[in-house]
Amino acid sequence: MTVRADSPRARYREQTRSEIKEVAVRQLAAAGVEGVALLRIAKEIGLSGPALYRYFASRDDLLAELVLDAYQGAAAAVHAVDTEGGGRAALHALTSAYRAWALDQPHLYLLIQGTPVAGFTAPAETVLKARSVLGPFLSVFAQGRPLVSVDPLLTQLQVWLREEPEVAAWVEQWTGQAADGSAAAVSLTGAVMTWPQMHGTVSLEITGQFTGMGHDPATLLDVQTALLADTFQLP
Repeated sequence: MTVRADSPRARYREQTRSEIKEVAVRQLAAAGVEGVALLRIAKEIGLSGPALYRYFASRDDLLAELVLDAYQGAAAAVHAVDTEGGGRAALHALTSAYRAWALDQPHLYLLIQGTPVAGFTAPAETVLKARSVLGPFLSVFAQGRPLVSVDPLLTQLQVWLREEPEVAAWVEQWTGQAADGSAAAVSLTGAVMTWPQMHGTVSLEITGQFTGMGHDPATLLDVQTALLADTFQLP
């Protein structure tokens, strides 16, 4: 029997799934991925073990939902940034917003960017969710004029755009630039260069690797962002 999406039964199911995920996130925050235990979740919300499996088939099924939710949260943080003016100010605002989200939700950040979970395969939708996070960075670099030192990477990403229609469509969605135009490749190159630099700094900060090193991680990220802006000659 098909259950209507707006029926009481469907609403109860979604409410229960949300409650399960809320408890799982608390477990994740308290003890990492290894602390996420379906039987303890079931006990906390008053379900039997078998009953909980009607909502999530396995722990990996639950983790997959948490991964998608984490990317959704990160995307919401950067999408809220006003990038209308473009340039280095917009790039700085985006990297700062992403860092702020990660510091506020370190357990979710580490779920998607930390050590891979043994035996766990992220859902296929993860790629689209990750691209949603990176999308606003594409638009910032659309008017960039990269230095010649970037040419080797720029050339590789031009090929990627030609060979992967999904990537080309994603870049065009955020920049309005067709894949065969130089601006599309510049945008993609800027975003790709930003991603590892931003993650490197944020990951080290969240895991406490900067402790005692005599600098503020926010300042380091600001300097890295400024260097990227200079490399692409952003206004």
